[in-house]
Amino acid sequence: MTSSAVSRAGTGLDPQGYIAREGSLGQVQAEFRPVVAAARDRVLAVFGPRLDSAYLYGSVPRGTARPGRSDLDLLIALRAEPTDADRADADAVGAALDEEFGQIDGVGVLLESRRRLLSDLETYDLGWFVACLCTPLLGEDLAEFLPRYRPDSLLARETNGDLALLLPRWRERVAAAAGDDELRRVSRLVSRHLVRTAFTLVMPRWNGWTSDLGEMAEVFARYYPEWGGRIRDAVAVAYEPVADLAVLASYTEEIGPWLAAEYAAVHGTKAARPGA
Repeated sequence: MTSSAVSRAGTGLDPQGYIAREGSLGQVQAEFRPVVAAARDRVLAVFGPRLDSAYLYGSVPRGTARPGRSDLDLLIALRAEPTDADRADADAVGAALDEEFGQIDGVGVLLESRRRLLSDLETYDLGWFVACLCTPLLGEDLAEFLPRYRPDSLLARETNGDLALLLPRWRERVAAAAGDDELRRVSRLVSRHLVRTAFTLVMPRWNGWTSDLGEMAEVFARYYPEWGGRIRDAVAVAYEPVADLAVLASYTEEIGPWLAAEYAAVHGTKAARPGA
């Protein structure tokens, strides 16, 4: 049974009030099935015995991907901590898939160790991500070793309570951007992150989960109508990125600082990570 079949309508929760796992291989649209099959084969061939498990996430396993517009998102968990060579291999897998398949516009590969994904520090961030937002593709499903999750303040804090740390990095990327293509990549990244952070700010009050950016913006606007239009505009940029410095400045100098301060006041700040 898919997550959508067991969730309470409109909330993304199962009958017990836990966040239902989204996506499944059965929801992958026909156009993307050859891409997924190739990804499975290449990840296994490249990482072999180093591989613990691999997952899909994002629009492809949710069945909402747009041919020629959506990217393919992969999480690869290794038995040991990833090395520079492992990261180069992951980049090569992504580049090869992107070049071969016109159905996708880019491949994102997250590379982590089993130990980190199951660590206490990551239980309510990367652990939640695996258990609720990732679809198993290869190997043992690490969700079996993780708790069930409710849309509460702890989850809000540990997923997106680090916005204040991200803002300086975003400003640096904007300043260093070499041309419009890079600015569009940054605008896509930042707008998506802001929409998701705005949603998780109010997630415990709404008492539900969604990965749909448009729905996230509408839920947020119920509680912060004065900022609702700005977050709706960010959804549009998330789908149609822009090379507009004024838009990016509004994210890093207006919306982002306000959202970071409000988030910290409501939920607190995310637990510090080594080397953050």
